[in-house]
Amino acid sequence: MSSLTASYERCRRLHARYGRSYYLATRLLPSWKRRHVHALYGFARYADEIVDSFEMRSDRAEALDALSARLSAALSGAPVEDPVLPALAHTVRSFGIDQRELAAFLRSMRADLTVTRYATYDELLEYMEGSAAVIGTMMLPILEPLPGAEAAAREPARQLGLAFQLTNFLRDVTEDLDRGRIYLPAADLSAFGVTEEDLRGHTVTPAVRRLLAFEAERAHRHYRLALEGVDLLTPSSRPCVQAAYHLYGGILAEIERAGFEVLGRRARVPRRRKLAIFTRHLLAASSAGRQERRVSVELP
Repeated sequence: MSSLTASYERCRRLHARYGRSYYLATRLLPSWKRRHVHALYGFARYADEIVDSFEMRSDRAEALDALSARLSAALSGAPVEDPVLPALAHTVRSFGIDQRELAAFLRSMRADLTVTRYATYDELLEYMEGSAAVIGTMMLPILEPLPGAEAAAREPARQLGLAFQLTNFLRDVTEDLDRGRIYLPAADLSAFGVTEEDLRGHTVTPAVRRLLAFEAERAHRHYRLALEGVDLLTPSSRPCVQAAYHLYGGILAEIERAGFEVLGRRARVPRRRKLAIFTRHLLAASSAGRQERRVSVELP
């Protein structure tokens, strides 16, 4: 197995293990697009694991520095000893992905080493611009906007990244607290009379429930703005994005259905519902994929 093939396979496994909802959605993409989505997700997860896996902050910073150096080398065409970067570099070159967006992503990962609270939603949005919005825009060339729709498709792609990220923040309040971080803006906690100790409890108080409902409505606004971009994509990519939209939206719906009981439990979309969403889009994906195979060229 070549190093490039092995790198794509490593990225696919990272995606399958840690991003199950989106991984399921990618099964609706033509195979030649799928591996490039895995490469971007695999890299993002790889960097995220560096931020969360080392005990000492200095070790995490050193590991991120080393990753950044290897990334620069890989993007310049130099061979690197790394499990995911050969696939990422190949994908970036193949689709002309803006390398400044990779830099923005790594800045947000580095922020996690020192920033544990956000005063306002604007401050949180600045973090999410790098941690989530650029993931959406980096995916765009792979998902292929329709000719002439490239510029219009960027904002919905950003919004979908923000919607997914905020959904994760709502689902993972306890997990993030265990890492010493709170991604709910301090101004919102204050407005609803919620303390950090309230979030550390196992009972969702009425005040916490109102706070989480407020943040959930923000997520819904991002989802609504993102939906405008689906029809701007080539038909073979639409089923994947629609499925991801409904799978992640399903997590938000589960949080709301459970009365925002997210402290000490993790909201999940039931497997039967996941499969129903996947199946609903499978026919459209198969049809679009067959039509586009006549004009698509497999990347080397």
